[in-house]
Amino acid sequence: MSNNRSFEEAKGEKANRRDEILDAAGQLFSRQGFHATSMRDLARAVNLQGGSLYAHIQSKEEVLFELVNRAADEFLSSAEAISPDLSPKEQLERLVRGHLEVIVRELDNATVFFHEWKFLNPELQRKITARRDAYEAHFRRVIEAGVQQGQFQVEDVRLAALFVLSALNWTYHWYRPGGKLTLEALSNQYCTLIFRTLGTR
Repeated sequence: MSNNRSFEEAKGEKANRRDEILDAAGQLFSRQGFHATSMRDLARAVNLQGGSLYAHIQSKEEVLFELVNRAADEFLSSAEAISPDLSPKEQLERLVRGHLEVIVRELDNATVFFHEWKFLNPELQRKITARRDAYEAHFRRVIEAGVQQGQFQVEDVRLAALFVLSALNWTYHWYRPGGKLTLEALSNQYCTLIFRTLGTR
């Protein structure tokens, strides 16, 4: 029993240490960039010797992929939780709010997702691109449904979806929690502007 408990405790400690490393990497990558962050920087941030860091991670690119993939998980989970029984306008409002909530809650990882993912190797980039496309499809589907039901006045659904996402994505660049705009106020204003642009009736 004691050996099993010790083994489980060791596993838990290693998992916690890995999470600590990922959190530190998210902060470093978002603030100074993937290439400008060295493994030594990362080890120093979590009070580890350089060699000890490799007991928890294999490479800096592995860390980057996990951070980007985690952000993709958050965005997709938020979109997939929205009920298809809602009207297209209500669904789009929830997509907008969910997107902004992820950015605010995971600001460092969201910054890495939007800005640093291009430094992954081509194979890993393709995996992230597929997840990004799956997320974008939620916006296209909802806007298309809104057009069909007369709620939105849009000529090019894909362009409209890209416009909405581009506006939302750039929020990571300037939004800071505790600033003038609360998340609720930001979501409300974004929805107003987006619905106006889509010609909502």
